[in-house]
Amino acid sequence: MQPLYTMTDAEREELFEVLATVDKQPYRDYLAFSAAVHDLIDRGEVPAFFTEVCERIRLDRESGTAVAHVLRNCPLDREIPELDLDDPIADKHAKKTTFVSEAFLALFGHLVRTPLLSYGTRFNGDFFVDVIAINRYSGLQTGFSDSELVFHNDRTAHPVRADYISLLGMRCPDRDYIYTGFVDGRKLLANLTPEQQDVLRQPYFVTPYDVLSRDNNGDLSVSDVHAVLENEHSFRYLDTTTTVTPDAPPQAIVALLALKNALVRADKTRHRILTGDLFTFANQDGLHSRDKMEINDPEAARRRWLLKSYAFRDQAASDRHADRWIDGVPGRVGDGT
Repeated sequence: MQPLYTMTDAEREELFEVLATVDKQPYRDYLAFSAAVHDLIDRGEVPAFFTEVCERIRLDRESGTAVAHVLRNCPLDREIPELDLDDPIADKHAKKTTFVSEAFLALFGHLVRTPLLSYGTRFNGDFFVDVIAINRYSGLQTGFSDSELVFHNDRTAHPVRADYISLLGMRCPDRDYIYTGFVDGRKLLANLTPEQQDVLRQPYFVTPYDVLSRDNNGDLSVSDVHAVLENEHSFRYLDTTTTVTPDAPPQAIVALLALKNALVRADKTRHRILTGDLFTFANQDGLHSRDKMEINDPEAARRRWLLKSYAFRDQAASDRHADRWIDGVPGRVGDGT
């Protein structure tokens, strides 16, 4: 997938200098950090080029022109620490003392008007999480492993799910070719008959919770019964895992197989995230994957590090979940809710 915009080095440095003035800590007080980032907008300190790029993305999403975008050569912290893969999140909190990358993701969220989302029992409720290979999840189907990932939505089993995901390349090895695949929900819909779509809109399906969620909350096992197709073209689906309920009618199995076939046939895009890339895409109005196309340095590939944020579609979508906020922090929901 081609970048929508590549910052010049001068533009990147200009934006870096602005973001570096934020003196709040996102992992101690997210609300204060988010407010400090928003103050940059209110004071007119955000470079015009970045405001214009974000507005273009917002309008693309609103009009349906595009739901996946890449920005290249984005500002990152000067020092990117090496993380202990036994517990990289705790190690990040110990070693990372500047937060330009987090401020960049927060600023992007503010400018495209998509409030951020986090899960209270997952990574300390952080709004910025690390997509990195945690040793104990090696070989498992989770974003926090060294594995390929089938097409899916993040947090498929959970009632509260992000509308958009943003991935910022913190450390992406030059010699390894790992791609993030994306398929627009409209492309899937085009390969399904009206009858198949009608069945997929019925609550005939379930999805097991991911291994990380189960580790964080032993009460989690399988989602509530849900539809696979929601809204106009939102898909709630984890390939190889989402299945029919025991009492589902035969046509539910037929429709699920049709979706699997549609996923093979549908046009897809793939993007290799480089260090400094922002890849932002629809989580529900599409499906995404991880494809390891060529690994020349397995140890370096395991240390690939993306910083991720989840976001709601807009303020109204966020407000619909206000009764779920933990400790009064807008956007932070329970892992099992």
